[in-house]
Amino acid sequence: MSLSLIARTISASPTLRLNEKAAILREKGDPVIHLGGGEPKSMAPMDAIMASVNSLNTGEVRYAPADGILPLKKAIIRYTEEFYNRHVMPENVIASGGAKQAIMVAMQAILNPQDEILYPAPFWVSYPEMAKLCGAIGVPVLPEDGSFYPRISDFEQRISGQTKAIIINSPNNPTGAMYSKEFIADIVKFCEKKDLYLIMDDIYHRLVFDGKKPISCYDFTRESVDKSKLIVINGVSKQYAMTGFRIGWAVANKKIIEAMANIQGHQTSGPSVVLQKAAVGALNGIQSSVENLRVTLENNRNIMLDLLDSFDGVKVTKPDGTFYCFADFSAYEKDSNKLSNFLIDKVQVLTVPGKEFGLDGHLRLSYCGSIKDITEGIERIKWALDPNAPNELYIGDRKLTRDWL
Repeated sequence: MSLSLIARTISASPTLRLNEKAAILREKGDPVIHLGGGEPKSMAPMDAIMASVNSLNTGEVRYAPADGILPLKKAIIRYTEEFYNRHVMPENVIASGGAKQAIMVAMQAILNPQDEILYPAPFWVSYPEMAKLCGAIGVPVLPEDGSFYPRISDFEQRISGQTKAIIINSPNNPTGAMYSKEFIADIVKFCEKKDLYLIMDDIYHRLVFDGKKPISCYDFTRESVDKSKLIVINGVSKQYAMTGFRIGWAVANKKIIEAMANIQGHQTSGPSVVLQKAAVGALNGIQSSVENLRVTLENNRNIMLDLLDSFDGVKVTKPDGTFYCFADFSAYEKDSNKLSNFLIDKVQVLTVPGKEFGLDGHLRLSYCGSIKDITEGIERIKWALDPNAPNELYIGDRKLTRDWL
């Protein structure tokens, strides 16, 4: 069978593959703990649920415009004014099937084959594959100082004649690092000076801790939206716990949005009108669910950090936001794929190997589940790795005997 070059080079999403593996293990009745997921366990806002129910009750569920329905665009415009202090028009907005599709369509609208797109490492697993789907080249930028916080000098060293765009995800998946105002200001000005597109992946921007506030990239540009190469991505999946609704959006200049809409129109058409109306309900409804989720995540983060601090040799940078910490387990095993598979096989705890995010020796651990799962999951990991732990462990009625240390 002959497959295309793209098909032969694109790999499966490791995070989605883990979700599938967790579901299979649970169906078998195995006591698996999933610390690899990026999906809040809280319920979607009631305003979103009722808006979708009301839409379904009309029986009028038809095609939506390729760039999204006007009520959702208006809600996104209001959101952009509130959190970014920038007024935009409906022509500056596109709704997509999740923030992931918005990023993908944005890349297709701006990248040519062999163009380069830069992003800080560690990076979200889909960025390199998305670049490949455009025939472009993803270029990870690992901070020279060994931290999770890049500096503009790191990007200056990696830029080339083929560089077309930069993508910034802050707070960052997988590290939870929230980049400083100074860095965001520097990267905005750098892209304007070099005439580069800048994609701001802000999907976690309200899920930040320790009194931090969302940062608006628009605060650091003097250009109007329609003269700018700035593309801001967001969505309802994370902050409203609406991952399965698959509604995200992009805000950019009219020409970019028009190109994105043309591409999306041939790919998928517009997102489901029912789910768009659910997103309208979330954006325009009571916002307490976002703060409740943020507080829960901050508490869960603190619990996970306390548990990880009990390990000898594990290094953790305190996350500023998101659902994740990116822990360095290289003192136990430098091959993160090997370590992740070991933990699944021995103690049925799912984690995501750091190699998938561009930095081996680490594991991405999610704290968006229950406190029970976080506590038991980390305890199982410690039992599997710590030579001073007892040789036996009970998981429910099942007794495990450690014979590998």
